[in-house]
Amino acid sequence: MENTVKVVTVSSKFQVTIPREIRQSMGLQPGTRLLVIKYENRIQLIPVKEPKILRGFITGIDTEVAREEDRV
Repeated sequence: MENTVKVVTVSSKFQVTIPREIRQSMGLQPGTRLLVIKYENRIQLIPVKEPKILRGFITGIDTEVAREEDRV
């Protein structure tokens, strides 16, 4: 996914509208919950995933871990 930069305006109620292109590419729908994170001098919005959606997403992952000989 390529980075998209858009400028939005904060309303008098401190609301912003996520541009259509970004909403569509992220699959956001009305009612989608977002984490709002302040990180240094920026704000990040991260969609909240429901636990049942995440079920099985790591199926088939390699669980072998290289260990030092004295830790085996």
